Amino acid sequence: MNPAGEAITHAHREEWARVVAGLTRRFGDLSVAEDATAEAFAAAAQRWPRDGVPPNPGGWLTTTAARKAIDWLRRESQRDAKHEAARIVYDDTPAGPAGPVEDDRLRLIFTCCHPALAMEARVALTLRLLGGLTVADIARAFLVQEAAMARRITRAKAKIKAARIPYRVPSSGDIRERLAGVLAVVYLIFNEGYLAGDGDDLVRVDLTDQAIHLGRLLRTLLPDDGEVAGLLALMLLTDARRPARVSRTGELVPLGEQDRSAWDRALVAEGRALVRERIDAVAAGAGPAGRYQLLAAINAIHSEAPSVEETNWPVIVALYNRLTVLDPSPVVRLNRAVAVAEVDGPRAGLDEVDRLTEALDGYHAFHATRADLLRRLGRAGEARAAYDRAIELAGTPAQRDYLTRRRDQRPAEHSGV
Repeated sequence: MNPAGEAITHAHREEWARVVAGLTRRFGDLSVAEDATAEAFAAAAQRWPRDGVPPNPGGWLTTTAARKAIDWLRRESQRDAKHEAARIVYDDTPAGPAGPVEDDRLRLIFTCCHPALAMEARVALTLRLLGGLTVADIARAFLVQEAAMARRITRAKAKIKAARIPYRVPSSGDIRERLAGVLAVVYLIFNEGYLAGDGDDLVRVDLTDQAIHLGRLLRTLLPDDGEVAGLLALMLLTDARRPARVSRTGELVPLGEQDRSAWDRALVAEGRALVRERIDAVAAGAGPAGRYQLLAAINAIHSEAPSVEETNWPVIVALYNRLTVLDPSPVVRLNRAVAVAEVDGPRAGLDEVDRLTEALDGYHAFHATRADLLRRLGRAGEARAAYDRAIELAGTPAQRDYLTRRRDQRPAEHSGV
């Protein structure tokens, strides 16, 4: 890639959200901000290779995008007599102080993730306005038609405008409650990429990278929040295993069978440093660890172990015990059951799993976990039936290939899942 192309790619990653957020504050219209920013990047793609990369790419993009927005508003004011828009165009009064640029992006995050919007709309808006993904990219990632995704985004922006959802950071009194929803959106994006439920790709790198990018952004904006740090650590530690997660033949490789030397050690180190920071903060009186901090701590323990057999499973069970108090969901309890099986044996693990049958009967990982425990107990016929059910429910070829191989292996083999 030539220098101009590299500069545009870097600017898109680092400046898109900043420019969209700044224009939204100035002009009060998400659509205008988004379209003007896209036009500014299109202009950069034409001019930078010819004229050279400007000394301050972010400033150039912000200025160009603002001019594009003013041009659009001027045309609209002339055609539709939008007096307020015209006032913005022609008013020479400097804008009032809005705080640091980071506050603009924080406002945009909380606007995109407002609880008045449906979760799918929050995800789509976050990826579009903060991640800079195209509508086509978002539609492809979530396996819907591009036109349908475009309508979803348009409706979300219209609802923000009609409901007069404020473009602001919530007050200190309710920021924690609102932040939980923001973190849920980012984690959903990550999981959709890392644990793809459908399609040919087991991992959708564009989504995992975007989620980590958003996590880093939140960490910059809210450096003292433990759950923000916990979520970023969790995503880093999980994503570090990506190079070992799919075999050369495209088959899923579960944690117990992965080549741990292939893990991204830089991501592991960064994630573990964040976990250690939060452990020290909690010890110093920062309050109890939250859901994401506990999940990050569990993954940090996995990252430290040379093998599945050498993992500190008793500590993982203890962490899951604390997590189930905060989040007693069936999936959390299923993951706890896996750890229990490593401490107390497959019979104890299976007892825990069987209590979740009603809640998780349609979830392929439930049947895969149950099948593995039945194998370890020597109940080959029941294990095969459970594998068959897991294969039936699995959403990707990589998952089905792995489960088929496990089903057809000799009963004595143990995956460590």
